[in-house]
Amino acid sequence: MPPVQNGGRWADFGVRLASAMVLGPIALLCLWHGGVAWEVFIAVTVAGMGFEWAKLASLGLGDAGTWLIVAGLLAALALEHFGLAYGGAVLVLAAGVVGLSDGWFAAAGIPYAGVGALSLLWLRLQPQHGLYDAMFLVIVIWSTDIGAYLVGRLVGGKKLAPRISPGKTWSGSVGGLLIGGLAATMLAGEGYGFDLAALPAGLALSLFAQAGDLLESWIKRKLGVKDSGRTIPGHGGLFDRLDGFLAAAPVAAILALSAHGGLPLWG
Repeated sequence: MPPVQNGGRWADFGVRLASAMVLGPIALLCLWHGGVAWEVFIAVTVAGMGFEWAKLASLGLGDAGTWLIVAGLLAALALEHFGLAYGGAVLVLAAGVVGLSDGWFAAAGIPYAGVGALSLLWLRLQPQHGLYDAMFLVIVIWSTDIGAYLVGRLVGGKKLAPRISPGKTWSGSVGGLLIGGLAATMLAGEGYGFDLAALPAGLALSLFAQAGDLLESWIKRKLGVKDSGRTIPGHGGLFDRLDGFLAAAPVAAILALSAHGGLPLWG
């Protein structure tokens, strides 16, 4: 995203903070409650991303194509809810891709949004440590985003990927990685210090979140747009806000599956 011109590098801080203070508690409340609240939150978010992606694709899909994207995503979530598990839900996403195969870019939005959303849903629905693992993922990614934003603007320096996202710096990326990792060890320590066993998982999630951010920036660059939408003041669209989650949530699901029979996701 290009640097802010009017008001300097902190010009968007106030509106970003206000949006976060409104939407953050809603997301956390739904996450904490779990069950239907979390499922509805994910479904509404996925529907919004479906409409955003259909608009970004801009390949003459029309209303039918737009609704196919949204319906495919929501059907995958429904399968997950009714116990047909991750694999069955992903098959629905694949069917949606085939249905839109003539417009490959539009079709790509289905797994792009769907796999990450399914991973978030699956993590929270796990009976033993679902809340803990989902909260771990959220805190690490939020800490990464906040750390990258603050350190990047305070320190500045060499650009990370100027052709993809001119506003991102190496200092911000490293700052986000370190703060994301620190948050992971503090959360795992449960108030009793730092649990370094959680550091590799925290760093991995932070790295993938930043990679997801760059991927979305590359997509917008190719399409010649600044934001994926205008849903969230100061942040742009839902994809702008959730790009890190879409990349990191599947990694969190894989870690959870591979760690000592499931959970917590760092073993």
